[in-house]
Amino acid sequence: MNNQKTTFLLLFFLFLGFLISAQDDDGEYITFNDRRNVVHGVYLGIAMGFGEIEGEDTYVGSYKVAYVANRQFEVGFLAKGLYSRQDIFNPRSGENDDLLAGYLGFHLEPILFGTSRVSLSFPLFLGGGAVGYVSRDDIDNDVDIDIDDDDIDAVFVLEPGVSALFNISRYVQIEAGVKYRFSSEIELSDSPIDRLNGFTSEIGIKLGIFNMGRNRYKKTLDQ
Repeated sequence: MNNQKTTFLLLFFLFLGFLISAQDDDGEYITFNDRRNVVHGVYLGIAMGFGEIEGEDTYVGSYKVAYVANRQFEVGFLAKGLYSRQDIFNPRSGENDDLLAGYLGFHLEPILFGTSRVSLSFPLFLGGGAVGYVSRDDIDNDVDIDIDDDDIDAVFVLEPGVSALFNISRYVQIEAGVKYRFSSEIELSDSPIDRLNGFTSEIGIKLGIFNMGRNRYKKTLDQ
């Protein structure tokens, strides 16, 4: 019986010594959250918007891909399509035409309160593309648009805004905001419109990973 107790105590102390040794080895490191460490993220986003150009209804759709640094700043690429029901009479075709534009460029977005459930951001778009006439009948009847038959002009766009970001989860974010579009002067025959300036209200969804690695890492302790 005494031999069994002695053997048990010996094994117990050997096991305890092994645990202490293992803790000493791991004791050189500490795992913790460091808010100064950059948290990386990346996402795909789509959005729909409604606004006005010269008082007429205007519809906007956008697609973007962006990188998020520390949930404080975004940088990426954004493409937009715009359709405005201008009802402009085209004397050459004898039809009422609308405006159709497409442009792409850089997306920049500083973010405030990025770790909160609801945050505030100030998106900025800078890019360029083309704008031209499109037949109202072609749009209403879902006919393929032949842009070779329409007047087309290049356009450059600067679009600042303000948005509320709703952080649904680590992978999903909803955004809603208002933007104002400044455009370069456009020259389209028989058109009273010379710029695409106007407000747009937008709502969209972002799908991706906004906090890769969950902001954790090991750091060597000072001896």
